[in-house]
Amino acid sequence: MPTLQLPTPPPPANPAPVVVAAAAPRSPGYFVRRRLLQNRPAVAGLLFIGLCALVALLGYWILPDNSPDANRGLVQVQKSAPGLRVQILRRPRPVAPGEPTPNFLTTWLHGRPADFDEQAIAGYRFLPGTDSVLVLPYAAAHAAVPGVARRYSLAELAGRAGPTAELQKVVENQNFTIRTYWLGTDKAGRDELSRLLLGTRISLGIGLVAVLISMFLGMAVGAVAGYFGGGLDSLLLGLMTVVWSIPGIMLVIAISLALDSKGVWVSFVAVGLTMWVDVARVVRGQMLSLRSATFVEAGRVLGLPTSRLIARHLLPNMRGPLIVLATSNFAAAILLEAGLSFLGLGVQPPAPSWGLMVKEGYDLLGTRAGLWLTFLPGAAISALVLSFNLLGNGLRDAYDPKTPVG
Repeated sequence: MPTLQLPTPPPPANPAPVVVAAAAPRSPGYFVRRRLLQNRPAVAGLLFIGLCALVALLGYWILPDNSPDANRGLVQVQKSAPGLRVQILRRPRPVAPGEPTPNFLTTWLHGRPADFDEQAIAGYRFLPGTDSVLVLPYAAAHAAVPGVARRYSLAELAGRAGPTAELQKVVENQNFTIRTYWLGTDKAGRDELSRLLLGTRISLGIGLVAVLISMFLGMAVGAVAGYFGGGLDSLLLGLMTVVWSIPGIMLVIAISLALDSKGVWVSFVAVGLTMWVDVARVVRGQMLSLRSATFVEAGRVLGLPTSRLIARHLLPNMRGPLIVLATSNFAAAILLEAGLSFLGLGVQPPAPSWGLMVKEGYDLLGTRAGLWLTFLPGAAISALVLSFNLLGNGLRDAYDPKTPVG
């Protein structure tokens, strides 16, 4: 059967032009983010820093021991190995007159005082025909003197009177519990995991305060020295050289003596005041190369104030080097605080500083507990400092326009 062929319509005389949408322009920050996300070690470091920051922000709300400074210790289980499971007797603690009731904010900032006095025990049994319970002493391997079984009244433990059967259920649910020390305990019987987690707050806090102080001072001194030059530059450069030549530990000791204190906030400020010279030297060098640029000359011609010219036009052009330097200073501040606490010049007991925890473990080297009590906080310091260094290397490559974008 023959196939019917339809005629092909002629093409239009003036075909419509094909419009190709132009790609939206990309900001420099877009390429910086792309380069950073391609760097897997830097992303891993950023994720670990973010995890530590989350732990520091949540603070006492996620700690197994949420007492102030995670300082609730049980002498019966001191220097115990990781993974210890122990039974705990909790006795009601009398409330002191005028003692404030903890709220959400005070608990987040300072922890929550314990509602019970606790004691590690080996077991318990209710005495039939009586309203008492017999508590067996905890038999620690390192105990010098074995404990003696003690008898407690059910009404005393429950805090109220009632039928014996009912009091037994109340006491069993309220006053006896099983606790696991996943990372063991220190020489005072405190939970090592709680103190390690709470130590992130001090390490990140001191790094943040130190970076803010060093950035503010360093940018101010370096910008003034580099922009104005002349005798003022020579004077400020001499000041930088003098401060640069003094060891950081000596500066911290001098600042602590001047403030007559060795508290946590003094350590924060002292570490920050020792790190501004690095920032000032970088800002001064960048300012010397940018102050004769065309856009700066245009700003002077337009009559822009010097402060606005520096703050709004010159310093933003140094954002890349300053961010990289901030991450480096963050890691250096954590190491400096750990070293000062190890020497007894930084954060003071019972605050859970990682450097102080390393010192406590170091004092026990040669014993069974010395190894992990030194290794755990030391590993935490190393992991956090390594994360900041990896992030700093990634940011340095990300701000380099020669780095290819995938």
